[in-house]
Amino acid sequence: MSGIPAIGRVSEPSALRLSWLKKPGVGRLLAVILVLALWEAAARWMVDPRFLAGPSAMFAAIPGLFQVRGLPAALATTLGELVASFGLSVLIGAPLGLWLGLSIRSRRRVLPIILLLYAVPQVTILPLIVMIFGIGAASKIAFGVTHAVFPIVFTISAAAQNLDRVLLNFAHLHGATRRQTLRHVILPQIAPTFFSGMRLAMVGAILGVLLAELYASSGGIGAFTRIFSDTFQAANLFALVFLLSAMAVCLNEALRFAEARFQRR
Repeated sequence: MSGIPAIGRVSEPSALRLSWLKKPGVGRLLAVILVLALWEAAARWMVDPRFLAGPSAMFAAIPGLFQVRGLPAALATTLGELVASFGLSVLIGAPLGLWLGLSIRSRRRVLPIILLLYAVPQVTILPLIVMIFGIGAASKIAFGVTHAVFPIVFTISAAAQNLDRVLLNFAHLHGATRRQTLRHVILPQIAPTFFSGMRLAMVGAILGVLLAELYASSGGIGAFTRIFSDTFQAANLFALVFLLSAMAVCLNEALRFAEARFQRR
């Protein structure tokens, strides 16, 4: 009777066959498949195809996007504007956040002004930015900076305020220069928060650039998004959004790779 499995107990081979379902990657894959299946069903039988394109129609429309006149150049334009706005945000926000975090006097005087600027709805200043910079790439970059610079300033400022003062005093007592203190004491401590802030800034830069292209541009992905939406080209619209999402994922992965490289040093 010992060879007969107990009632209610799963045999070992069956448990091994079911163990792969507990892996996180498998769960995520099944969730994606379920969402795509529900999306396809809704697009085919529930919603007018002029307003919703299923995954099959979206993926089928991707090759045709590159045949649309001006769209490949628009992708390059938007990517350049995004990289420029993100880079400027880091160049402006990182030193400013570090300065505010390390200097109590500067934080008391300047931080309330930055908080006041951050409280202003960014969309309301878009006409002002267009008046100053025009409808070219400069206004898209500037509007992207207004969305991306604040997360970097706030995260770095908070990280700098929480530095280990014992290590700072130890470096000072042993004659470390400001550059050595910054490189070997401050940067390693604020690095995780800094990269988290850059990820938030990347999202803000994408939002700012696309909003500016939607409302004040005749080129870039935002302009083609408006065209496809106004002409009910749902498949092209969803395909363009997919390309934009892939672009954002690639940029985010580049940041994650840079963070991993920095932490290994």
